[in-house]
Amino acid sequence: MDRLKVYILGATGLVGQRYVQLLARHPWFEVVGLAASERSAGRRLGEVGWVLDEPPPPEVAEMRIEKLDVDKVPRVDFVFSALPSEVAARVEPELAARGYVILSNSSNMRMDPDVPLIIPEVNPDDLSLVERQREGRGWRGAVVKKPNCTTTILNLPLKPVLDEWGIERVHVVTMQALSGAGYSGVPSVAIADNLIPFIRGEEEKVVGETRKILKADFEIYVTTTRVNVVDGHTEVVYVDTRRDFDVTAVAEVLERFRGPPQELKLPTAPERPIEVRRQADRPQPRLDRMAGRGMAVVVGRIRRLASRKLSFIVLGHNTIRGAAGNSILTAELMAAQSR
Repeated sequence: MDRLKVYILGATGLVGQRYVQLLARHPWFEVVGLAASERSAGRRLGEVGWVLDEPPPPEVAEMRIEKLDVDKVPRVDFVFSALPSEVAARVEPELAARGYVILSNSSNMRMDPDVPLIIPEVNPDDLSLVERQREGRGWRGAVVKKPNCTTTILNLPLKPVLDEWGIERVHVVTMQALSGAGYSGVPSVAIADNLIPFIRGEEEKVVGETRKILKADFEIYVTTTRVNVVDGHTEVVYVDTRRDFDVTAVAEVLERFRGPPQELKLPTAPERPIEVRRQADRPQPRLDRMAGRGMAVVVGRIRRLASRKLSFIVLGHNTIRGAAGNSILTAELMAAQSR
């Protein structure tokens, strides 16, 4: 099929750069423009502070960054937004009213009842909220959100556990990578030789978003921390299930878990959205964060602590599966469904 045209807002930030990297050679999508703050406007992408390991792809490195202006966004099939939430709250609704479909990384509007909050393998049917959104708000376009990165990584293994055994209660302690706070989010003198046991607003997001995504009313308690790891959020999860389980069966159910992205063989979809490691010392960020090209989460240390008490550790790449990659996969699913 003809490649669909896409535009990236907030293209110079860490997640914006991840969008550029993943979309530059995408088989379905063609990047036709980049926008960022006035500070970067007019410069070529290759001239701004690129922070990812791989340099910007040559085909986009020469593109000039435009100043963010809703009147100058070209007509495209999808807009990918990595804007700060306070900017997104103003820009995204205006673009949606003008007929643009925005796949957004920003936290604004995530909990609005008519806004899809999508993990494509977990709750793809919630994309039907787009029609309700258009009718209720009078928009020709739409805003579709991806969850907080921690929420995404947690909900991928929770979904098959919920479906198979039910859930009464969840306790989660996270060890979150520095990139989750953005390039300048945590000063080096604060994190070196240290762990920060609090991330403002994060715990509330994980609780509320998980309940919206899984449509469940089970208890959930979350403690979020920041650790000196560049990429890859690790989460220690304790689940009280409604029915008892066998550890071997849990591993098998997680490994078998699939969704529409796998059935449709979408370009960004990992073959297995959940990979299970049986070694006692896995998962580890440095060894496992790029599983499935960064789009799979990795589960290890699956244990039965007592009757109906399950424990496991899950790791995911926070700026790929937890951010840009999840939105791109959602756009692929929307494109496939509209054919």
